[in-house]
Amino acid sequence: MRARYFYGWNVVAATFVMALFSFGLGFYGLTVYVATLQRLHGWSAATVSAPVTVYYVAGALLTASIGGLYERFGPRTVLAAGSLAMAVGLTALGRVTEPWQLDPAFLAMATGWGAMSGAAINIILAPWWERRRGLAVSIAFNGATLGGVIIAPALIPLIDAVGFSRALATAGLALLAVLLTLAMGIMRRRPEELGLGPDGDARPRARSNPPVGGGSHPRGDALRTWRFWSVSAAFALGLAAQVGVLTHLVSLVTPALGAGGGARAVGATTGAAVIGRLVTGFVVDHVNRRLVASATLVVQIAGLALLVWVPSTAGIYAGCALFGLGVGNLTTLPGLILAVEWPRERFSALVSLVVGINQFTFAFGPSLVGVIRDWTGAYGPALGACAVLQAVAAAMILLGPGPARPPR
Repeated sequence: MRARYFYGWNVVAATFVMALFSFGLGFYGLTVYVATLQRLHGWSAATVSAPVTVYYVAGALLTASIGGLYERFGPRTVLAAGSLAMAVGLTALGRVTEPWQLDPAFLAMATGWGAMSGAAINIILAPWWERRRGLAVSIAFNGATLGGVIIAPALIPLIDAVGFSRALATAGLALLAVLLTLAMGIMRRRPEELGLGPDGDARPRARSNPPVGGGSHPRGDALRTWRFWSVSAAFALGLAAQVGVLTHLVSLVTPALGAGGGARAVGATTGAAVIGRLVTGFVVDHVNRRLVASATLVVQIAGLALLVWVPSTAGIYAGCALFGLGVGNLTTLPGLILAVEWPRERFSALVSLVVGINQFTFAFGPSLVGVIRDWTGAYGPALGACAVLQAVAAAMILLGPGPARPPR
């Protein structure tokens, strides 16, 4: 008998597109906004980076409670509200003329980012998949990476063609039209609505993940363990360095490569991220996931070294590619490690907590890089500081105690 097509793949496709827009405009696009605002208004790196920190902090606060919002209102409502908020924020950002106006624009965008970032991807897909959750999540997160390959580089010529204000308004309208269509037409809460279980099983099984905020206290228990912090704190430091570099990447490479080269550097970085995530996806189920995470950080450190000490065109592109190999993995690996080191019923609560802590911490990455750059007059010392953070993160991950139970 031919297997029946499972609707869960529609949800994966919709989540892929959600990630394409939310990460393309709400994560990778930040480096374009920062560079353009500096060029248009003559503002310092620190002036533009501080509101980005506010953006990530606000997004982290929402992420910490996003599981409850998805449980209460469902993915259709949360995705629709998040896409509207991000579209409004993008339009407002394109119209700023004074530094104080950056904060409200970024806060509006942060509402959308918190509703559609990494935790949301895991939460939306968790009810639909058990045996093939890793594959489903990896596919969806590749949408996030392609957002940096396609959308963020496309912003640069679009801004040159129609101006900053019109470009961001156009991007916001496109995001809103596509994601509202997906939210209303495809998103559903769980397969039980279709009389199915996870992975398309004919008979619905009891839900393995209890509603967020249930009777147990998985978050409090986890916060008291080194096992949890060796994942959460380590990835928080690694992502703080990564986000700081990505936010300033266009400003960093444009003096040597020009505006067109800046777009190609972003494309090289995010293109390498797609490759890195695909390669990791093939091996991560067969090797120690903490070892993969540490190796990913070491490769990024090598990329930073090239950007600092090999300032030729070839060296810059090679550095961007090496750094990019780990960009996607640092957002995917925390959930994959949690999946094998903690009971399944704790996954949703813990992945939301980890992503929230990570976002709160990496919120300070752009300001760290901007302040060090303004203080020293060059990006080299800032990249050195980021390399130190990633080295500490790699060591913390390796020093973790490993699984609390055998992987299922």
